[in-house]
Amino acid sequence: MKKWMLVLLLGILMTLAGCGGSTSSKLTGSKPPETYIQIGNDTYPTTLGTYCWSNNFKGVCVDTAGPEALLEGKDPIVVQPGEEISFVMDYKPLPNEVHVAYYTGDKETEMKVENHRFTAPEEKGVYYYSYGVWWMDENEENVSNGDAFYAFALEVK
Repeated sequence: MKKWMLVLLLGILMTLAGCGGSTSSKLTGSKPPETYIQIGNDTYPTTLGTYCWSNNFKGVCVDTAGPEALLEGKDPIVVQPGEEISFVMDYKPLPNEVHVAYYTGDKETEMKVENHRFTAPEEKGVYYYSYGVWWMDENEENVSNGDAFYAFALEVK
């Protein structure tokens, strides 16, 4: 089983535990917020994939395909090797747990994210990304009020 699938299943299980609605949940809206990546002065949308969302004591989970299938027919974003990429989410509160990985063929590589930023790979090629975020409950351990997986593709030239 691919690691992104395990992360996804863990996220769903943690969210289902919290889908009854926690009194400390501050999430709004019927689904996770739109998320973008910013490269220099340009901003690009990501594609919302699998998610679980809980607010007002209601919860919903939606399951989708992985990043490559979600992005089929869409052009990757062209970047330079090692270019800095930032995540942009106009939503409060921001998720308090993050996981980023890219996929080339059957290979998965986890990315280090600091201050909502990471760098593009150095080698040329097309990379399919999964940006997983969790809004973990601040009062109840191992309870997620919501999680979302966003997909985007980069082409390093």
